[in-house]
Amino acid sequence: MERVCFLLKVRPEQLAEYRRRHATVWPEMLDALRATGWRNYSLFLRDDGLLVGYLETDDFARARAGMAATEVNARWQAEMAPYFEALDGRPDEDMRPLTEVFHLD
Repeated sequence: MERVCFLLKVRPEQLAEYRRRHATVWPEMLDALRATGWRNYSLFLRDDGLLVGYLETDDFARARAGMAATEVNARWQAEMAPYFEALDGRPDEDMRPLTEVFHLD
């Protein structure tokens, strides 16, 4: 199992709307995440817009590719992109995992 953590930056003026959108994630998006191997997935948002994501999966590359192939993910990412600062592509394409340096079981 892989534990994956990543950072993104939400635009400060979009924080409230970003929180609102994630309070009601589309059921078909949740189903797609589960079907493609995303488990224990959490997003944490700091008041300055720093977004920390964490998930567990058997194969992160395969989980990302599985989501990238879904129509619902394409729609979700298109709607989420304006909320973020400094993207090089879609939000899901800018998720660059951090290197784990310690884990306590």
